[in-house]
Amino acid sequence: MNNNSRSQNTSLGIVGFGAFGQLAALHLGQHFEITAYDPSVEVSKVATQLGVRLSSLHSVSQADVILIAAPVSFFEQVVSEIAVACKPGALIVDVGSVKVVPSEIMRRLLPQHVDIVASHPLFGPQSARKGIESLKIAVCPIQGRRHARVAAFLRKTLGLSVIMTTPEDHDREAAVVQGLTHLIAKVLQRMGPLPTRMTTKSFDLLSEAISMVQHDAPEVFEAIEKANPYAETVRRRFFNLAASLSIELETTLSTQPNNESGH
Repeated sequence: MNNNSRSQNTSLGIVGFGAFGQLAALHLGQHFEITAYDPSVEVSKVATQLGVRLSSLHSVSQADVILIAAPVSFFEQVVSEIAVACKPGALIVDVGSVKVVPSEIMRRLLPQHVDIVASHPLFGPQSARKGIESLKIAVCPIQGRRHARVAAFLRKTLGLSVIMTTPEDHDREAAVVQGLTHLIAKVLQRMGPLPTRMTTKSFDLLSEAISMVQHDAPEVFEAIEKANPYAETVRRRFFNLAASLSIELETTLSTQPNNESGH
């Protein structure tokens, strides 16, 4: 990955030009010549606005750097096609919300002559509205030695806070951090409309957290809850503890003396 100007013509191919692929193009456009692939024809207008040329998956897979921003449900298929087309020395980076399964797929299917880095930007379009400086990104070295250069580019050029980790450690923590945030947001959304007038500061912060994830694509929630191997354990523990607390409250209420008039 290159710290220098776009004039050096390092090519970046973005596979999946949805909300995050577009966010990546917005912040990387001055550093790379970008092409993108997405099966949806609806992204063409945004691509034009961002100066991104849309092309076939095979063509995009021949870039110097390939950024995979495809849904986890299509990940293996996409990586299989990239593996056939990518050139020796390419750098392949994914940006999905889970890391264990995608890392295993990339390690298994991609050739030995490419470098592989698994990453997870711990932010999305909503939380990046005011810029990405100081926001966090997890970086997992998978194959090759260029993870250090990737981390340096993210830190020095984009101003991100880089967390070096492993796919397993990432998913273990993300199961709590992301899994519970999205789960609670989904439950509170179904309880809506939520109060907006007589609120506390803590409730306002909770509402802000919900607003950051409520517009995420359904595939994001599905990946966080189903593709993370640690998510089910965390989810079950959360619901069990909530049920236990409910029983405690009901028991406490049932043992309180009746203070109605006449006694």
